[in-house]
Amino acid sequence: MPKVARTTPRNPELIPGVPRLGRTASRKSRGTFKAAKKTTPAAEKKEVKATNEPRFYAADDVAKPIPSRKANHKPTKLKANYVPGTVLIVLAGRFKGKRVVFLKQLESGLLLVTGPYKINGVPLRRINQAYTIATSTHVDVNGVDVAAINDAFFAKAETENKKKDGEKFFEQEAKKNVVSAERKAAQKAVDTVLLKAVEAVPQLYNYLNAKFTLTKNQFPHQLKF
Repeated sequence: MPKVARTTPRNPELIPGVPRLGRTASRKSRGTFKAAKKTTPAAEKKEVKATNEPRFYAADDVAKPIPSRKANHKPTKLKANYVPGTVLIVLAGRFKGKRVVFLKQLESGLLLVTGPYKINGVPLRRINQAYTIATSTHVDVNGVDVAAINDAFFAKAETENKKKDGEKFFEQEAKKNVVSAERKAAQKAVDTVLLKAVEAVPQLYNYLNAKFTLTKNQFPHQLKF
Protein backbone atom coordinates (compact mmCIF):
# COMPACT_ATOMS: atom_id res chain seq x y z
CA MET A 1 0.00 0.00 0.00
CA PRO A 2 1.54 3.30 -1.03
CA LYS A 3 2.36 5.84 1.68
CA VAL A 4 0.11 8.85 1.87
CA ALA A 5 1.88 12.19 2.09
CA ARG A 6 1.42 13.95 5.42
CA THR A 7 -0.68 17.06 5.00
CA THR A 8 -0.55 18.44 8.57
CA PRO A 9 2.70 19.45 10.27
CA ARG A 10 3.90 17.53 13.33
CA ASN A 11 4.35 20.76 15.25
CA PRO A 12 1.74 23.29 14.14
CA GLU A 13 2.05 26.95 15.05
CA LEU A 14 -0.26 28.48 17.63
CA ILE A 15 0.46 31.93 16.23
CA PRO A 16 2.98 32.92 13.55
CA GLY A 17 6.46 32.19 14.93
CA VAL A 18 5.30 30.27 18.06
CA PRO A 19 5.11 26.45 17.67
CA ARG A 20 2.71 24.35 19.77
CA LEU A 21 5.44 21.95 20.96
CA GLY A 22 8.76 22.91 22.48
CA ARG A 23 12.12 21.63 21.34
CA THR A 24 12.14 18.57 23.63
CA ALA A 25 8.51 17.62 22.98
CA SER A 26 8.98 18.02 19.25
CA ARG A 27 12.04 15.76 19.32
CA LYS A 28 10.10 13.08 21.22
CA SER A 29 7.23 13.20 18.74
CA ARG A 30 9.62 12.60 15.85
CA GLY A 31 11.35 9.72 17.70
CA THR A 32 14.84 10.86 16.74
CA PHE A 33 16.17 9.97 20.22
CA LYS A 34 15.80 6.25 19.37
CA ALA A 35 18.45 6.45 16.63
CA ALA A 36 20.89 8.61 18.63
CA LYS A 37 24.19 6.91 19.46
CA LYS A 38 25.40 7.22 23.03
CA THR A 39 29.01 6.10 22.69
CA THR A 40 30.72 9.22 24.03
CA PRO A 41 32.59 8.48 27.29
CA ALA A 42 31.61 10.44 30.38
CA ALA A 43 35.04 12.08 30.61
CA GLU A 44 34.77 13.45 27.06
CA LYS A 45 31.27 14.76 27.77
CA LYS A 46 32.60 16.78 30.70
CA GLU A 47 35.38 18.28 28.59
CA VAL A 48 32.97 19.23 25.81
CA LYS A 49 30.58 20.78 28.30
CA ALA A 50 33.37 22.80 29.87
CA THR A 51 34.65 24.20 26.57
CA ASN A 52 31.26 25.01 25.02
CA GLU A 53 30.11 28.59 25.30
CA PRO A 54 26.78 29.35 27.05
CA ARG A 55 23.67 29.72 24.93
CA PHE A 56 22.79 33.10 26.38
CA TYR A 57 24.78 36.18 27.26
CA ALA A 58 25.60 36.71 30.92
CA ALA A 59 23.43 39.21 32.76
CA ASP A 60 26.46 41.13 34.03
CA ASP A 61 29.68 42.00 32.23
CA VAL A 62 32.25 39.24 32.73
CA ALA A 63 35.76 40.54 33.34
CA LYS A 64 38.28 39.09 30.92
CA PRO A 65 42.03 39.25 31.60
CA ILE A 66 43.98 41.59 29.35
CA PRO A 67 46.55 39.63 27.33
CA SER A 68 50.07 40.33 28.50
CA ARG A 69 52.60 41.91 26.17
CA LYS A 70 55.67 41.11 28.28
CA ALA A 71 56.95 38.53 25.81
CA ASN A 72 56.26 40.77 22.81
CA HIS A 73 59.60 42.55 22.54
CA LYS A 74 59.70 44.59 19.35
CA PRO A 75 62.86 46.59 18.60
CA THR A 76 62.40 50.34 18.79
CA LYS A 77 62.37 51.87 15.33
CA LEU A 78 65.10 54.45 14.96
CA LYS A 79 64.25 57.66 13.11
CA ALA A 80 65.75 57.98 9.65
CA ASN A 81 67.82 61.09 10.43
CA TYR A 82 69.38 59.52 13.55
CA VAL A 83 72.73 58.26 12.32
CA PRO A 84 75.93 57.84 14.38
CA GLY A 85 77.56 61.23 14.74
CA THR A 86 74.37 63.30 14.64
CA VAL A 87 74.26 66.13 17.15
CA LEU A 88 71.08 65.95 19.25
CA ILE A 89 69.41 68.44 21.56
CA VAL A 90 68.24 66.99 24.89
CA LEU A 91 64.71 68.13 25.81
CA ALA A 92 64.25 66.71 29.31
CA GLY A 93 66.15 65.49 32.33
CA ARG A 94 69.25 66.65 34.11
CA PHE A 95 70.98 67.80 30.90
CA LYS A 96 67.98 69.57 29.36
CA GLY A 97 69.07 71.98 26.62
CA LYS A 98 72.49 70.37 26.18
CA ARG A 99 73.82 69.26 22.81
CA VAL A 100 75.12 65.70 22.65
CA VAL A 101 76.64 63.41 20.04
CA PHE A 102 74.68 60.27 19.10
CA LEU A 103 76.92 57.16 19.03
CA LYS A 104 74.61 54.14 18.53
CA GLN A 105 71.29 52.54 19.47
CA LEU A 106 71.36 49.94 22.24
CA GLU A 107 69.37 46.69 22.37
CA SER A 108 66.82 48.30 24.70
CA GLY A 109 66.04 50.89 22.02
CA LEU A 110 67.67 53.74 23.96
CA LEU A 111 70.29 55.97 22.39
CA LEU A 112 73.90 56.03 23.55
CA VAL A 113 75.07 59.65 23.63
CA THR A 114 77.90 61.73 25.05
CA GLY A 115 78.67 65.47 25.32
CA PRO A 116 81.60 64.84 25.12
CA TYR A 117 82.15 65.20 28.85
CA LYS A 118 85.22 67.41 28.39
CA ILE A 119 83.17 69.98 26.46
CA ASN A 120 79.76 70.32 28.13
CA GLY A 121 79.83 67.88 31.07
CA VAL A 122 77.50 65.25 29.58
CA PRO A 123 78.97 61.76 30.17
CA LEU A 124 78.19 58.52 28.38
CA ARG A 125 74.51 57.95 29.04
CA ARG A 126 71.31 56.46 27.63
CA ILE A 127 68.36 58.54 26.51
CA ASN A 128 65.03 57.94 24.79
CA GLN A 129 64.87 59.38 21.27
CA ALA A 130 61.45 60.87 22.11
CA TYR A 131 63.22 63.40 24.34
CA THR A 132 65.68 64.60 21.70
CA ILE A 133 65.73 66.72 18.55
CA ALA A 134 68.10 65.81 15.73
CA THR A 135 70.06 68.66 14.15
CA SER A 136 71.73 68.85 10.75
CA THR A 137 75.18 68.94 12.38
CA HIS A 138 77.31 65.79 12.26
CA VAL A 139 80.54 64.74 13.95
CA ASP A 140 82.90 62.16 12.51
CA VAL A 141 82.72 59.13 14.84
CA ASN A 142 84.41 56.56 12.64
CA GLY A 143 87.30 56.13 15.09
CA VAL A 144 85.08 55.84 18.20
CA ASP A 145 84.85 52.27 19.53
CA VAL A 146 81.66 51.70 21.57
CA ALA A 147 81.14 48.01 20.73
CA ALA A 148 81.73 46.98 24.36
CA ILE A 149 79.17 49.45 25.75
CA ASN A 150 75.69 47.94 26.15
CA ASP A 151 72.73 48.20 28.54
CA ALA A 152 74.52 46.11 31.17
CA PHE A 153 77.24 48.79 31.23
CA PHE A 154 74.77 51.18 32.90
CA ALA A 155 73.32 48.69 35.41
CA LYS A 156 73.46 49.90 38.99
CA ALA A 157 75.06 47.75 41.66
CA GLU A 158 72.58 46.06 44.00
CA THR A 159 72.55 47.47 47.52
CA GLU A 160 71.40 45.73 50.68
CA ASN A 161 67.95 46.84 51.78
CA LYS A 162 67.87 46.38 55.53
CA LYS A 163 65.36 47.89 57.94
CA LYS A 164 66.94 50.28 60.41
CA ASP A 165 65.75 52.09 63.52
CA GLY A 166 64.82 55.75 63.31
CA GLU A 167 67.95 56.98 65.12
CA LYS A 168 70.30 54.88 62.97
CA PHE A 169 68.52 56.09 59.83
CA PHE A 170 69.19 59.75 60.62
CA GLU A 171 72.71 59.07 61.86
CA GLN A 172 73.66 57.39 58.58
CA GLU A 173 75.46 59.73 56.24
CA ALA A 174 74.26 60.05 52.65
CA LYS A 175 76.37 57.90 50.38
CA LYS A 176 78.00 59.65 47.43
CA ASN A 177 77.73 58.19 43.97
CA VAL A 178 81.16 56.92 43.01
CA VAL A 179 81.94 56.52 39.32
CA SER A 180 83.52 53.17 38.60
CA ALA A 181 86.94 52.86 37.00
CA GLU A 182 85.37 51.07 34.04
CA ARG A 183 83.17 54.05 33.23
CA LYS A 184 86.04 56.50 33.60
CA ALA A 185 88.19 54.47 31.22
CA ALA A 186 85.37 54.17 28.65
CA GLN A 187 84.61 57.91 28.89
CA LYS A 188 88.25 58.82 28.41
CA ALA A 189 88.63 56.53 25.39
CA VAL A 190 85.54 58.01 23.69
CA ASP A 191 86.38 61.64 24.51
CA THR A 192 89.95 61.30 23.22
CA VAL A 193 88.74 60.41 19.71
CA LEU A 194 85.75 62.77 19.70
CA LEU A 195 87.72 65.81 20.81
CA LYS A 196 90.08 65.44 17.83
CA ALA A 197 87.11 65.26 15.45
CA VAL A 198 85.42 68.27 17.09
CA GLU A 199 88.54 70.45 17.07
CA ALA A 200 89.03 69.75 13.37
CA VAL A 201 85.76 71.61 12.58
CA PRO A 202 85.74 75.38 13.21
CA GLN A 203 83.27 76.64 15.86
CA LEU A 204 82.00 73.10 16.55
CA TYR A 205 83.51 73.14 20.05
CA ASN A 206 81.59 76.31 20.95
CA TYR A 207 78.43 74.95 19.32
CA LEU A 208 78.45 71.82 21.50
CA ASN A 209 79.26 73.86 24.59
CA ALA A 210 76.37 76.30 24.04
CA LYS A 211 73.03 75.52 25.65
CA PHE A 212 69.92 75.51 23.49
CA THR A 213 67.25 78.02 24.55
CA LEU A 214 64.28 79.75 22.96
CA THR A 215 63.99 83.53 23.01
CA LYS A 216 61.00 85.79 22.45
CA ASN A 217 59.01 85.17 19.25
CA GLN A 218 60.87 81.91 18.55
CA PHE A 219 58.78 78.82 17.89
CA PRO A 220 60.26 75.28 17.65
CA HIS A 221 58.08 74.28 14.68
CA GLN A 222 59.47 77.21 12.66
CA LEU A 223 63.14 76.53 13.43
CA LYS A 224 65.44 74.58 11.18
CA PHE A 225 67.83 72.49 13.22
